Amino acid sequence: MQLYLIDDDAAVRKMLERMIAESGLGEVVGEAADGLEVTAREVAKADVVLMDLLMPGRDGIETIKALRKEGYIGTFVMISQVEHKELVGEAYREGVDTFISKPINRNEVLSVLRRVEHHLNLVRSIDSIRHSLRALGGDAGAEEPVASTPPKPSLEEKAGSIMLQLGIAGEAGAGDLMSIVRWLDEEERKNGPHRELPSLKDLYAEVLRKEERSGPPKQAEKEVRALEQRMRRMVLQTLTHLSSLGLTDYANPIFEHYASRLFEFKEVRTRMRELEQETDGTNSKVNVKKFIQAFYLELKQS
Repeated sequence: MQLYLIDDDAAVRKMLERMIAESGLGEVVGEAADGLEVTAREVAKADVVLMDLLMPGRDGIETIKALRKEGYIGTFVMISQVEHKELVGEAYREGVDTFISKPINRNEVLSVLRRVEHHLNLVRSIDSIRHSLRALGGDAGAEEPVASTPPKPSLEEKAGSIMLQLGIAGEAGAGDLMSIVRWLDEEERKNGPHRELPSLKDLYAEVLRKEERSGPPKQAEKEVRALEQRMRRMVLQTLTHLSSLGLTDYANPIFEHYASRLFEFKEVRTRMRELEQETDGTNSKVNVKKFIQAFYLELKQS
């Protein structure tokens, strides 16, 4: 994974570069002290642009807009100590994948970048499969058709697209959700539409068993608990992301489409109030089973 660093604090850039090098997560291919100093050509080789939100010349949000306009299609990770939820919501709308908070914590930085790396590898795998299928379907001796219908996106592609909209593509639970979606799809193909999902514990156990990640009974139980925690954190992050979008712009299309589908709206309102008041923690309750059902239904209908 190749990264480009933009931060007006040279010490922060040095610290990040050292963390990335020591962890083996990738290499820093360039750096700048301000968004004004960067063009899409300079960051073109980077898979990820890691930048500060507030900089003296051009802030992170304006830098994202400029780089996107110039054609950069990579991933943005924002670093910020700002607590203003309006800015966070705007950053997500402009395409930030996730945030790292200041002061910088090594464990958080590495955790976030590993999740981003996992997502990038997933996207590359999907693209590779798609290109392979196209190559296998080709016929060098046949006349090229005048027009062709573009292939329908796969379930994984649709799931990845929705995760990006929900701001969870880089979360640790994103891979688990993808595994759950695949399992549900396979079960539906074999047994018909799901009348009701099994209990979450049974669902997680089946998914882990299918992917041969369960192991002996004690280990299997431990893996189920870990998966359960990852999923709950990811669903709560989805709620926070949507609530942040709604707080900034109640008419935001992503907020309007997904908030009431994935969550009880009273919980969305509770989370919006907490963000508005900058409350530590949350009293919002998330229904993970409802989230999974609604997410899967959204995939099948899209």
